[in-house]
Amino acid sequence: MALPFKVLDIAPPAGDLPGVTHVRQSESSPPESPALHDRAIDNLQFIRETMERAGSFTAVSGTGVIAAGGIALVAGFVAASQPTMLRWMAVWVVAAAAALTVALGLTVRKARSLGPPLMSGPGRKALLAFTPAVLAGALISLATVRVGGEELIAGMWLLLYGAGVTAGGALSVSIIPVLGLSFMALGVGALTAPPSLANWFMLAGFGGLHIGFGLAIARRYGG
Repeated sequence: MALPFKVLDIAPPAGDLPGVTHVRQSESSPPESPALHDRAIDNLQFIRETMERAGSFTAVSGTGVIAAGGIALVAGFVAASQPTMLRWMAVWVVAAAAALTVALGLTVRKARSLGPPLMSGPGRKALLAFTPAVLAGALISLATVRVGGEELIAGMWLLLYGAGVTAGGALSVSIIPVLGLSFMALGVGALTAPPSLANWFMLAGFGGLHIGFGLAIARRYGG
């Protein structure tokens, strides 16, 4: 039989009943924008590269190091034919000036392509760490020649150059200190070997080590 009035359903929600927990379904969060995600990745990459450049000098030119080694190979064969020790030294001094000029020029070009100039931050510190040992080698060479100790020149040059590279390399990529220590080891060998082998030690160091490590630097760190 039909009732004269409408029955309304006034049952309380489940959460209002004893022992029943009312669970509200959370709205799903909107998907992350691909553009914002890509921008965040780019920012993180930029920050990481900036911190790396601020902490170490990465613009050492492998091509420049190879060029320095090539100049040293030519100098070694020219120096071997010189009749006196002073002329032998003169050949190597000229070669050293040319090699440093070429290597530094290519390093400056690489530094500019990477962004920060050579004389800012770690680049300036690396150069300042390298320079004292080279200057000390030049001054000690003059004193050594004056007292007639020319047979020590090759070992001293290798040792002090290696010390400079090791000191400057502490602020650069990890392979540079290894190059410096290799030069120092050759320097110790030259100081203890017969003077007749001096030119071969110079060829092995300034020629062979430069070319070998230069190839590794160019391959790992881009030119």
